[in-house]
Amino acid sequence: MQRTVGAPDDLGTDVIGVPTGTDVELDLRLEAVMEGVLVSGSVRTRAVGECVRCLGEVVEDVDVSLTELYVYPERAAVAVEDGDDEEDVRELEGDLVDLEPALRDAVVTALPFQPLCRPDCPGLCSQCGARLADDPDHSHEVLDPRWSALQGLASTTDETKES
Repeated sequence: MQRTVGAPDDLGTDVIGVPTGTDVELDLRLEAVMEGVLVSGSVRTRAVGECVRCLGEVVEDVDVSLTELYVYPERAAVAVEDGDDEEDVRELEGDLVDLEPALRDAVVTALPFQPLCRPDCPGLCSQCGARLADDPDHSHEVLDPRWSALQGLASTTDETKES
């Protein structure tokens, strides 16, 4: 089954995610098994976020595999009794499969934890906030505060040499 659906709300993290309504391509296979319905296939979409170093836009193509077992309600109780966490057991809702939690688990875990616009992004200047990628020679003359007392001495020495 191939379908394109709109992305649900909050599909991502604070720094990168799939914008609400963005196309999510699902290429899934649903198989009836003894325990319930096995859903397997792939999910493709595009995530947008900010580079953690320079705050520039980051666009990531996401292509992840999805394999999830949706159990019949009577089998769900047995799975929990056998030691599976209740939140890990996905249950059929009548004849319906709610793919959103499984989709969210697959896509969000595939997103980069710290997205970068490029692997060697130099980031922002810590003094003024300028993008260092735009000006690689950007610098500030910063005097060590421990030597500030000598700064006054150096300027008086320069004045006496000039006179």
